[in-house]
Amino acid sequence: MGDYTGTYRGEDVDTRVSEHNLGVYKNAYTYKRRPVTLVWAEQFQWAVDAIDLERQIKGWSRAKKEALIRGDWDGLQKLARRGPKRDDS
Repeated sequence: MGDYTGTYRGEDVDTRVSEHNLGVYKNAYTYKRRPVTLVWAEQFQWAVDAIDLERQIKGWSRAKKEALIRGDWDGLQKLARRGPKRDDS
């Protein structure tokens, strides 16, 4: 299973997923990886915020991405390289 992270500026994300599965974009990363399934989406008011998060997620481990998909916020925090400092004293 591969993973793909991207942004979409349209209104209907279901249409975008359908376009990927129909092979509308022959040069797209997903073209040879069909069918694709949307596993997580988020809306942003500003495109720059979506692009910033996209770049951040692309650098994450598979485990961290899977925690995001599950909505496992505690697990996501534990997988963060620079998570909150713990006082083990």
